[in-house]
Amino acid sequence: MLCASSVNLAAQSYPSQDIHYVVGYPPGSGADVLVRFFAEKLRPLSGQNVVIDNKPGAQNAIATEYVARAKPDGYTLLSAGSGAASAMHLLAKPPVDVTKAFQVAATMGRQGFMVLVDARKPIHNMAELTAAMKAKGSAGSYASAAPNGTVVGEFYKKSAGLETVEVNYRTSNDTINDMMSGAVDFAVLDPVVSLAQQRNGKMRILAISTGERLQAMPDIPTLMEQGIPLDLTGWTAVTVPAATPRPIVDKLNEWFRKIVSTPEARTFLHGAGSDPFMTSPDEAQALLVKTSKDWGELIKIANIKPQG
Repeated sequence: MLCASSVNLAAQSYPSQDIHYVVGYPPGSGADVLVRFFAEKLRPLSGQNVVIDNKPGAQNAIATEYVARAKPDGYTLLSAGSGAASAMHLLAKPPVDVTKAFQVAATMGRQGFMVLVDARKPIHNMAELTAAMKAKGSAGSYASAAPNGTVVGEFYKKSAGLETVEVNYRTSNDTINDMMSGAVDFAVLDPVVSLAQQRNGKMRILAISTGERLQAMPDIPTLMEQGIPLDLTGWTAVTVPAATPRPIVDKLNEWFRKIVSTPEARTFLHGAGSDPFMTSPDEAQALLVKTSKDWGELIKIANIKPQG
């Protein structure tokens, strides 16, 4: 009873101190841009300071393990979602089972990863890219900087019968110079960086990995439209350690729903290549479990070998 009473008291007084929002990618990355927007909006709703902690590396495993082992009191949040589910299958020894170690508190957006090339190249669709990569054989290469990019890139390779080699980068922004110099032939990157590079005229987006075109980018065709049978729709979320009291989880869900439902958030998400996506904690948790299963199967189909 004392333990239950203590939990209830803590939930009732939540929040009473700084909230730490952990992201597994460095400043300036697509995930970091998303977290900073939501952290700014979360401050007035929570009445507390929201501190952003960047803990990049190891396919997001460093950040994931850090939050999984944090006190389940709602003061340590993890920016996660479908990427966390995929990373678990890309590591030979994942630090935790994300479907058991975390509770999804809220979802924010749905998006896909994008295939893009240097805008100066005479490549305007996936068929032309495939032809160019077949001509280069094993000398061809592509850039990625996140688990989602690896899965999309490797699935495309297998589907198209390519020998293209993956080059993994620390951040999506790190790929741009090598793309411009021709050191790598194409990239599979997050929508934030992809759209920014297309807007400034440096890159051309050929396709998105979602099964259907998104409202945010109705003019960008899908891989499926172009003969690559892949429907990989990512989603972003905020998660907490699994033992976090339900009243705190519900409070976080309430806050994030309020943010996502604003016109400002819709404009931000569309600008970042995402459609707004809101669910309950139970719906989101079920989606995490399903996503982990689906991505595990995709990774096997793409013949991706776990790292480490």
